[in-house]
Amino acid sequence: MKLVKPKKLLKGDVIGIISPASSTKDNTRIEKGVKYLEKLGYRVEVGKNVGKTHGYLAGTDEERLDDLHSMFENKNVKAIINVRGGYGSGKLLDKIDYSLIKKNPKIFVGYSDITALQMAFLKKTGLVTFAGPMLAVDFWKDEVNAFTEENFWNMITSTKKIGKLQNPDNENFYTLTKGRGEGNLIGGNLALFSSLLGTPYLPDFKNSVLMFEEIGEEPYRIDRMFYQIKFASNNFKDVEGVIIGRFVDCYIKDKESPSLTLNDVISDYFEQLKIPIIYNVKHGHIEQNLTIPWGLKVKLNASRNFIEIAESAVI
Repeated sequence: MKLVKPKKLLKGDVIGIISPASSTKDNTRIEKGVKYLEKLGYRVEVGKNVGKTHGYLAGTDEERLDDLHSMFENKNVKAIINVRGGYGSGKLLDKIDYSLIKKNPKIFVGYSDITALQMAFLKKTGLVTFAGPMLAVDFWKDEVNAFTEENFWNMITSTKKIGKLQNPDNENFYTLTKGRGEGNLIGGNLALFSSLLGTPYLPDFKNSVLMFEEIGEEPYRIDRMFYQIKFASNNFKDVEGVIIGRFVDCYIKDKESPSLTLNDVISDYFEQLKIPIIYNVKHGHIEQNLTIPWGLKVKLNASRNFIEIAESAVI
């Protein structure tokens, strides 16, 4: 995989806003997010279809795709931040002009449902993208979380190597299985990642480190998704390591039903593997959120409990 890094963001640059999945229920969040970015010294261009709705989608497939293509085509736009996740990004994958994206590499930010676009961009163009804060989820608040904010802006504005990832308040990572591994970082939201299996939009597992986060999926569903990934990755034999981010509200909702716990499920799949497994990494649907650069080579040392990226994510 030949990686393509976007150029770093400079003060005064234009940030484009698109909504390729679901729409926010409160459009004032978009307005507040735009003001936040402008206050930091950036110019903002909001996609012409942002704010529209089409059932559970933020506009029709054609409208959402048009904004995506327009932002990559616009030479003035240096970064693209998504409004939110939800559902719908995956419906665009077979309609995207990947040659346009390859010719115009830009900072592209989001997580959750945006995973589908990020993995497809990586597979089809080699573009390094960022699982990071979204406009109507993180940047609309009166006070943006300081950890999320600092981690994100440092990553997209600096050409210094990223170095060791750190949880907020230096909270420890935990080791499930010891060892060392090194590979290109792929993953994202578990449900979205597993939905790409068998399609031409998922990067190769070979020489990869997998990282996953999730929200609202009960343990049996997590079990099913890991089972699918296990066999798609040749029983994880092509994988150099696994990082477990935050799994929010992933418990059995019916207290009367017998169930394995989330920890039971994770242990079943990963405890016996002879590759390094690190968990308790603060990334996912949480306020204090580590930004993750998809595609970069990551060093995983579960014996000494650290994760390191020895390069920058931007040029």
